[in-house]
Amino acid sequence: MNRRAILFFCLVSLSSVTGQVTYTIPEEMAKGSVIGNIAQDLGLETKRLISGKARIYTRGSDEYIELNRDRGVLLVKERIDRETLCGQTTPCALHFQVILENPMEFYSATVQITDVNDNAPTFEEIKVEFKISESAVIGSKFVLEPAVDLDVGINDLKRYELKPTDNFVLKLHNNADGNRNVEMVLQKPLDREKQEHISLVLTALDGGEPQLSGTMQIDITVLDVNDNAPVFTQPIYKTIVTENSPTGTVVSTVTASDADEGSNGKITYSIGNTDDVKRVFSINKESGQVTLIGNIDFEVSRYFQINVRASDDGGLTDSCKVMIDVQDVNDNKPEINIMSKSNLISEDAVLNTVVTMINIEDKDTGENGKVQCFVSETVPFILKSSTNNFYSLVTDSDLDRERASEYNITVTCSDEGVPSLSSSVTLTLQISDVNDNPPVFERSSYEAYTVENNTPGLSIFTVKATDSDWNQNARVSYILEDSSVNGVPVSSYVSVSADSGVIHAVRSFDYEQIKDFQFRVKAQDGGSPPLSSNVTVKIMIQDQNDNAPQVLYPVQTGGSLVAEMVPRSADVGYLVTKVVAVDVDSGQNAWLSYKLQKATDRALFEVGLQNGEVRTIRQVTDKDAVKQRLTVTVEDNGQPSRSATVIVNVAVADSFPEVLSEFTDFTHDKEYNENLTFYLVLALAVVSFLFITCVVVIISVKIYRWRQSRILYHSNLPVIPYYPPRYSDTLGTGTLPHVYNYEVCRTTDSRKSDCKFGRAGSQNVLIMDPSSTGTMQRIQSEKSILDEPDSPLEVGFVIAFLSVMLL
Repeated sequence: MNRRAILFFCLVSLSSVTGQVTYTIPEEMAKGSVIGNIAQDLGLETKRLISGKARIYTRGSDEYIELNRDRGVLLVKERIDRETLCGQTTPCALHFQVILENPMEFYSATVQITDVNDNAPTFEEIKVEFKISESAVIGSKFVLEPAVDLDVGINDLKRYELKPTDNFVLKLHNNADGNRNVEMVLQKPLDREKQEHISLVLTALDGGEPQLSGTMQIDITVLDVNDNAPVFTQPIYKTIVTENSPTGTVVSTVTASDADEGSNGKITYSIGNTDDVKRVFSINKESGQVTLIGNIDFEVSRYFQINVRASDDGGLTDSCKVMIDVQDVNDNKPEINIMSKSNLISEDAVLNTVVTMINIEDKDTGENGKVQCFVSETVPFILKSSTNNFYSLVTDSDLDRERASEYNITVTCSDEGVPSLSSSVTLTLQISDVNDNPPVFERSSYEAYTVENNTPGLSIFTVKATDSDWNQNARVSYILEDSSVNGVPVSSYVSVSADSGVIHAVRSFDYEQIKDFQFRVKAQDGGSPPLSSNVTVKIMIQDQNDNAPQVLYPVQTGGSLVAEMVPRSADVGYLVTKVVAVDVDSGQNAWLSYKLQKATDRALFEVGLQNGEVRTIRQVTDKDAVKQRLTVTVEDNGQPSRSATVIVNVAVADSFPEVLSEFTDFTHDKEYNENLTFYLVLALAVVSFLFITCVVVIISVKIYRWRQSRILYHSNLPVIPYYPPRYSDTLGTGTLPHVYNYEVCRTTDSRKSDCKFGRAGSQNVLIMDPSSTGTMQRIQSEKSILDEPDSPLEVGFVIAFLSVMLL
């Protein structure tokens, strides 16, 4: 038989992502046979089947069809036997779905299986025996077991033949369920004396090509006179049995009567069906009670027909039917089948993104088979019904991994039976992170304190920012934003550790130069693109006592002597002077106190602790010395404290001449004299060295110039006039007088006198020959060397004079 597929299909568009295609093939096709090009029929390209990982989803456990992604065709995977798959059900079809991912899609497909004539009609028993009385009247009926043909349609059982037909003919009765009862009808009286045994052959023929048949041997024994056959009270008995009824349940009771007496009136009941019915039901031979002996499942068989035969000992029979309808009960939970699912979804997924596709099946019928599915938890997902019994789990609201990084979604499906049955499945879904949260600092701004004179590299403060994202998106780096402090880049003041956020000092701070400054730190995550936030950090410099007080008054000079005059008539508390000092530090480091450290006469003067005022503490007398020397210490309040010392000279006198005469003979300290002697000796050594050097240089210059002049005098070369920078021609005379002043300043102490010397004037004359003969005479006086302004000898004399003055 040609098993080539009948290549027709019907494509019906259900939605933008679903479709249906139908193929028809004969049963018993060889493995690997092509059913159809589903990619072409669905309008898909083969690369879409490959990228979408196309696969076949079936509800049953057996897979008869397979998908070749590379070719886009459906192939026969296993041998298909229509009778095993569907029995007598027509049409017989395989339903499955083609699932695609990225994005998720599914298409429904149906493969209808057509019957081939591969099953011959068969009888349950190949041989039956009848005992028929010779007195059986013409028209007596004898029920025969019908043949069974597993094929359907034209290949099903079509007709019967009975041979020979001398005494009996066949009579067929069509039932409402499509089956036929076969009866053997007596058409000619039997005569036991002529023929005690009769053998007949019943042949069942189907309508297939080639035609197949089955036979059953009928042996008839002719008995002596039994002229009344059993008769049932009704030809059809109807009853209802609930599925899952327990074994032993009485389904129905049939009743037949026989007018004969004795053994010819004794009725025996039997079931004339196939083994399928006999495995579920049995009948009491004597009472006709039909009892349940097997399990009834509505989902397997919804009704049964039992052919009951009543026979007497004379061989006469009658038949009836027991029609049993199976009543459904809600005994099947909904089955939840995961067609396709995603285990990971991005938190920025758009609304209505499909996460999982589910197929629901409930084998019950009616209200018991109606199923409603829902998500039991409060989650941002809902179930949407795409087609009958197909659901899609989609996103219903925005996802946020920072609120929930994982969802355990329980899908519950319940039927509408009483009591309701339900099934549930838990789906675990991970939420992948996207960089949607910038780093957040712990504070809106920071203030940090550090002490001045710190060590460069000192850790000042730590800023901390957190990012609620995950992994690389939560990795925070700290960056110092570009800015300036007093025109200087802030990076020259501080640095920020990129990993820890620790702020380090780049330089040593000075409170007196800068008291505070602020800058901005940016926290940036490692996402793509990165997100950032910034914060203001203010650094406060704390003062240290690193500056000693500075005395502003009285002014201390190196050579001049300043004295305060106090009249001898001064009373107690007379204000002599006021020591004024400042401290550039701040706070308690700048609080100054004044103390009288040393004085010529401590009983005469005192210094104010807070204001530095020098006052008399007793009446000045004539016995008090004119010259009074006070040493005042100014000390700040820092830890440790710093101080400065100032000397206040006080003259106790009523007139200036008296003071001048006293202070002319004022001698210096021994320490000052020793220092002065040291410096004078050092100056003498230096001057002596310079003097000897200058003498050697002068002699060398003189010899050099004398030789040059001799060469020029004996040569005939024209001489180009040369004018030194300080010379110019004035009225053709060629002379320029130079005047130098000598200034001498003296003080009362000659050892500290200042002397200033100017340069003596000199004249240099440059004479040009009027006849332009190219000769030049240079005339120098005897003092030419001494008169030259730049002469080394002059410098030497100046140095010598200075040395003499210093000594």
